[in-house]
Amino acid sequence: MKLVPLPAFADNYIWMLQDGRNAIVVDPGDAAPVFDALARGHLQLAAILVTHHHADHTGGVAALRDATGAPVFGPATEAIPEPLTRLSQGDHAEVLGLRFEVIEVPGHTAGHIAYFLPADAANTAAGAPAPLVFCGDTLFSGGCGRLFEGTAAQMLASLDALAALPGETRVCCAHEYTLANLRFARAVEPGNADLTHYTAQCEALRARGEPTLPSQLAIERRINPFLRSREATVLQAVRAHAGLPARSGEADVFAALRQWKNDFR
Repeated sequence: MKLVPLPAFADNYIWMLQDGRNAIVVDPGDAAPVFDALARGHLQLAAILVTHHHADHTGGVAALRDATGAPVFGPATEAIPEPLTRLSQGDHAEVLGLRFEVIEVPGHTAGHIAYFLPADAANTAAGAPAPLVFCGDTLFSGGCGRLFEGTAAQMLASLDALAALPGETRVCCAHEYTLANLRFARAVEPGNADLTHYTAQCEALRARGEPTLPSQLAIERRINPFLRSREATVLQAVRAHAGLPARSGEADVFAALRQWKNDFR
């Protein structure tokens, strides 16, 4: 079973898992790249997974569902066009012999979910490239999503939940934001040697026109400031930048880090 990023819009990726006959797609904001990939590979669409309600993740859902009859899975509490199977924390989505675990990750949106595919016996037997996580706009390589509907405390907890997954987990986020995120990360932690090395790798990939994704969770723990907001180097940088007192709580530090990124140019 192959994992394929389908470019869409300026910087989105629609993720596809396909076994040569059938395919699953995640967050199809545009139906056209999916129809093209299905036609090229002579594939039948077996399911559509949706992480959150934003149009660049859902815009192609209706056309794909109507054309293929593929079932749609999505978050329990968000405005996703019916019909779909609504999922909450602890639920599972089962497609093509694969069993995805649902993790609620509010912050970017109020009801955002992620789909984790563990490397268990059943998924391995089905040929899955597990473990992997489809995390939408919650976790990016070197960054995280903006707080449009949730709080800093919610996003910090959501990132903690993702960071607790196995280190070899492939991080399948939905945007090619990596180089911009790494510029900010280097401003926060200029002495991080892992970050310097990873930046060089990603710059080489983009120079060849290749995606930087999927990333790997073990790498993100070493280079992503939003997974490292409790580290001494990040704490010191955020407090110096934002003028936070030493007694500031974890959520306050995270909120200041996110605001720094919002304003960073």
